[in-house]
Amino acid sequence: MELARLLRKGDISAREITESVFGRIGEREETINAFITTTREIAFKQAKEADARFRQGGDIPLLTGIPVAVKDLLCTKGIKTTCGSKILENFVPTYNATAVKNVLDAGAVLVGKTNMDEFGMGSSTENSIMGPTKNPLDPKRVAGGSSGGSAAAVSSAESILALGTDTGGSIRQPSAFCGVTGIKPTYGRVSRYGLISYASSLDQIGAIGKTVEDCAMMLDVICGHDPLDTTSANVAKPDFKAAIKEDLEGIRIGIPEEFFSEGLDSRIKEKVLTAIGLMEKNGARVVPINLPHSPYAVSTYYLIATAEASSNLARYDGVKYGFRNGVDMADCMEMYEKTRTEGFGMEVKRRIMLGTYVLSAGYYDAYYLKAQKARTLIKEDFDEAFKTVDCIMTPVSPCLPFTLGEKMTDPLQMYLVDIYTVSLNLAGLPGMSLPCGTVDDLPVGLQIVGNHFDEEMVLRVGAAYERIAFSNRNHNHGI
Repeated sequence: MELARLLRKGDISAREITESVFGRIGEREETINAFITTTREIAFKQAKEADARFRQGGDIPLLTGIPVAVKDLLCTKGIKTTCGSKILENFVPTYNATAVKNVLDAGAVLVGKTNMDEFGMGSSTENSIMGPTKNPLDPKRVAGGSSGGSAAAVSSAESILALGTDTGGSIRQPSAFCGVTGIKPTYGRVSRYGLISYASSLDQIGAIGKTVEDCAMMLDVICGHDPLDTTSANVAKPDFKAAIKEDLEGIRIGIPEEFFSEGLDSRIKEKVLTAIGLMEKNGARVVPINLPHSPYAVSTYYLIATAEASSNLARYDGVKYGFRNGVDMADCMEMYEKTRTEGFGMEVKRRIMLGTYVLSAGYYDAYYLKAQKARTLIKEDFDEAFKTVDCIMTPVSPCLPFTLGEKMTDPLQMYLVDIYTVSLNLAGLPGMSLPCGTVDDLPVGLQIVGNHFDEEMVLRVGAAYERIAFSNRNHNHGI
C-alpha cells in the first residue's frame, strides 16, 4: 500500500491521513451514510501514537497509522455496536472482537463503525435502522449488502481499509457494487470471536480495500488461530503479501458453465469473460468445469441461514441486554412479544419466522435436513473441481447495482442477487471480488474462488490480473 510506504519515508503523517479521511466524511457522509458511529477523538489519539512510533523507528507493522472502518456487528470495547438494529441500538461491548483487536494492535486508526443491513440480513444495506447506505458512484443506487457501509466507506475515501463480514456474499457483493476489492477468507481462517452471529456456520470476517495488496495486508493481520473461537482453524498462516508478487504462468482457471447461464446480465458476462481472456493471454489456462448442484445453492442457503438465525436471535428477549419496550415485568410473555416485535425489523422477523418453521417438528426432515445434504453435495462439487483447477472464476452478481427501493418489495428477487456468492459460504471456501470494468459507468465485479485455505492463490491471481489490466489500460490509452 502506497500510504504505508509514504508513512515510512516520512512524506506524510498518520495525523494528516486521518484528517483527510475525516474531511471526506464531512463532505460525503450526509449523502452516503456509510457510518453508524464515527470515532474522531479515538482516531486522532491513535494517529498521534502512530506518528510517535514512526519517529522512534524500528520494526513497525504495515497497518500502523492507516485508517480502518469496522462493520457494526464486530464488538468494539467502549464503542456502540448496534448491528444496524433497534434492539441493540445502545449496546456497548466490554471487549474487542479478536479481528478488531488484531487490527488495533497493529497500530491501525479506527475511524468508525459502518452501516449494515440489520444483523447482516440483506443484500443492499437498506434494512438498517439508520437508513440505507448509498452507492458513492451513484447515490440513487444501493451500495450492496450487508457490508455496504464498509464498501462505501472505502470507495468514497471515508476510510482507507475496512473490516466486513460475509455470510452469503456480504463482502464480495457490495465490493463489486462499489468498485472496490473485498475478500472472504476460508471459514475458520479468521477468528469469529466477538462477531455478533447471524448464521454461525456461514459467517466469516474479511477485508475490503482499493486493491488486492490492501486485502493481503489486512489478511496478514486478522488471520490466525484463536483459542477463544472453537471454529478457528489451527493452521499455519502464510505470508499473504508474498503471494501477490507471482504471475499467472501455468495457473488453471476453472469456468463453471452454471454461473454463465440464464439470468446473468449479458453485459456483465462480457466483462467477466473479457477479463478471463486477458488472463489466458498472459499465461493462465482456462478449463471448463461443472458445479452441477449450484442451482440449489440459494434455496439451500436460505434454509440453513434462517434456521441458524432463528436460534442465534432468540437471545434478544429484552431481559439480559438490548432494547426492552417497558412492559410490566409481571407479564413476561407480553414483554418478550412486544420487545421482539418492536425491536426487530421486517426482514429479520421474516427470516426468524422462516427459520423457526424449517426447524419445527414435521418440517425439519423435509427442509432443514435436506438442505444440509444439499450443502454437502455443493461442497463435493467444488472438491471435485479443484482436482483439475487451481482457482475458479465467476461473476459476483447477476445484475448491476440497482436503484434504492427497487427490490425491497420482492424478497425473492433480493435473495437471487446472491446467486453466485452463497455457494462459497456453504462450502467454506475463500473468495474475492475485484473490479473488471464498467457498464454504463457502473462497476462489474469478478469473483475469484480458491480451494480451502488457499487464499494465496486467490490473491496471486487477483494481483496478477490487476497488473495486467492496468498495463492494458495504459497501453490502450498511450500512457
